[in-house]
Amino acid sequence: MAIFFNKVQRVNPRDPRSGERKWYPVLKSIGKVNEHDLAVMIADETTLNPKEAEMAIYQLEKVATRLLLDGHTVQLGDLGTFNLTIKATPEAESDKVTADNIKKVNLRFRISKTMRDALDKALFKPVESLAARRR
Repeated sequence: MAIFFNKVQRVNPRDPRSGERKWYPVLKSIGKVNEHDLAVMIADETTLNPKEAEMAIYQLEKVATRLLLDGHTVQLGDLGTFNLTIKATPEAESDKVTADNIKKVNLRFRISKTMRDALDKALFKPVESLAARRR
């Protein structure tokens, strides 16, 4: 298992006016896995059949969305925790704060310590090694 990266030349984002360009590693996805494919993978490792696993994923999405919209934080075991955050405009007086001050709702995901420990062990390879692997 490895995480692949490309090498991209960019202006330093912390000092864009300098115009100095440096090389940065940028992660490269090797593909997207949809719900159906994820369900098949889950079915291969459990007693569920692919349709049952797909339904479980669908229900997880549905229930987690409802819980978040009802004001809950949703923890998914050793994966991490989902919660909502907002961007809002401030007011000088508390009685002037209304829902109209909320400009944007964001979904935040915080990984668990278990997942952080796993990510700390990630192996990174240049994307060129992926092409060599396919030969």
